[in-house]
Amino acid sequence: MPKSKVVSVYWTDRALQHAISIKSYLLENFSQKEVDNFFSLLNAFEIAVSAFPELYPISASKKKVRRAVLNKVLSVFYRINKNNIEILAILDNRCDLTEMMG
Repeated sequence: MPKSKVVSVYWTDRALQHAISIKSYLLENFSQKEVDNFFSLLNAFEIAVSAFPELYPISASKKKVRRAVLNKVLSVFYRINKNNIEILAILDNRCDLTEMMG
């Protein structure tokens, strides 16, 4: 079992914008229950990755970026920087973020 070391989690502006866009998409096309589930998944991910930063595999295309698949439609990309985790992006396969963000 990997060693646990709690580190802080930092969200980039891009990742925060993705979360806001995904929330808007879910509210328009699904229910509040889906929004609540989305934030619950993100919260559980944040707790897990802060305790075990190397829990998720390294991305095939970017060597310093890790990809956490939270469910069949939601992935979070992050990198480890000394004593913190930097959340880079969130991808929800149900929506096109480039279209939503202009």
